[in-house]
Amino acid sequence: MNLEDALLLLFTHGLPILFFAYMATDVLLRNFRKVEHILLSLIAICYLLLFAEEYVRNQVSIAYSPLLSSLWLSSVGIIIPGLCFHFLIKFTSLDAGLSRWFYPWVFYLPLLFVAVNLATGAQLISAQQFVEAGMWKLPVYNEGYYIAMTSSVFMDLLFLIPLLIAISKARTQEQRSIYKQLIWGISISIVWHAIFGYINFGDSLPPYPYLYSGILWCYFLRRTMRKHDFLNLYDKRFEKLYNLNPDAIVLVNLKGNVKTANPGAKRFFDSIRVEPDRCLQLLNHEITTRIHAQLAVKQMETEIETNAGRMALLVNADYVWVDNELHILLILRDITFQKQQQDEIRFLAYHDPLTRLPNRRYFYEKLEEALEEASTHQETLALLLIDLDQLKWLNDNRGHLAGDDALRQAARIMQQVVADRGVAARMGGDEFILIIRHSPAVREIQTLIQHMQDEFNRYTAPYGTLPVGISIGASYYPADGTDGQALINAADNAMFEMKRSRATV
Repeated sequence: MNLEDALLLLFTHGLPILFFAYMATDVLLRNFRKVEHILLSLIAICYLLLFAEEYVRNQVSIAYSPLLSSLWLSSVGIIIPGLCFHFLIKFTSLDAGLSRWFYPWVFYLPLLFVAVNLATGAQLISAQQFVEAGMWKLPVYNEGYYIAMTSSVFMDLLFLIPLLIAISKARTQEQRSIYKQLIWGISISIVWHAIFGYINFGDSLPPYPYLYSGILWCYFLRRTMRKHDFLNLYDKRFEKLYNLNPDAIVLVNLKGNVKTANPGAKRFFDSIRVEPDRCLQLLNHEITTRIHAQLAVKQMETEIETNAGRMALLVNADYVWVDNELHILLILRDITFQKQQQDEIRFLAYHDPLTRLPNRRYFYEKLEEALEEASTHQETLALLLIDLDQLKWLNDNRGHLAGDDALRQAARIMQQVVADRGVAARMGGDEFILIIRHSPAVREIQTLIQHMQDEFNRYTAPYGTLPVGISIGASYYPADGTDGQALINAADNAMFEMKRSRATV
């Protein structure tokens, strides 16, 4: 054999052997415990053995061709259909309804013919006549050869049956897509098998050129495996979680360049009108410092400015190696709404939901602080107790919406009066209370009281004559008491006197 023939043989048989060896190893290493992986690996090994046999047969005398073809080529060829049927039935889950006495043993019954063939001298199931043509030792295309070829093509057609059944029972589009790809693979393999099996191309092609249909068949299996990852369901599950996760998940290198991003990330960056490559710039100094130090970032919060206002983000980050380069796996969650809800819950714990004023609980805490401050600095403070007169009449005659609006207007007036000098709070119902700090003068307090009454009257004026107004009683620390309850009682008495004086007028 010259160098040219040796290189040609390496190309026609050596490369397919390497391909099947790689595929068998790769599939088995993915999950060596799963039946589908084992079967697919065995199919690849069988095709490897077919090409190995042809390589060996080409190296020895033509006198050995009948024996090698019978003992090796035909025996392995008979095993392949059984493995393929077993794989397809298992992969499509059609084995669930089969008896364990029947499945999978029925697919390996042809092995009995192999045993008989070997016992009878290996002359039953293979070509026995070969001729040399150029560098090849070709089988004679006689009646026996075409009978064997027709049986082989018919067996290939039977592979379509379990896939067609599986498509009719498939529950998801993903399953149907997988089965359709395998049907395409089998169909193309059958066409190749028939063309290169029935037509005699002489010495222009290697012997048994139909064997290369196995490369096509295994290529489609491999392509389907890579596209749908049906041999690695855990990866597929995580891929689905990655795509379905509403959080923004991005893989970026240390320079901030995005390697990949899930649909949630694309929606997120579109909503804030920021390029994904600027994602690291959105993070605060503490988070970026941890990232540059390659420290894990877990449940850390930051805020960013967007066209719609400030947005609160929850950030998680870790590190993975991709293409021999360290990358950051970054997860960004918009928690603006949750933060607003938490702030609202905290706010309502100390505030009235209708008027947004501090509630009784908050007021008593601030009253104690104000009294302690006044005592420390030897200052005076005023306490004003306010009551909306005839609020019940307003609710009964104008409706509760009118009553609620009156309460909100009264709260607005009180907040304007207090400003940053004290606290205005709603005690409950129609009662409010104010603290004025920093030694207000009695005349100043009287002016504030008159101002609040005038403002409330201006609010009610457009509605005509209403028996609705506000009564205000004032007390002073320490003249009317040195503790909170004493001041409240004194202010309550003063308010009662105001109500009584109005009633006698």
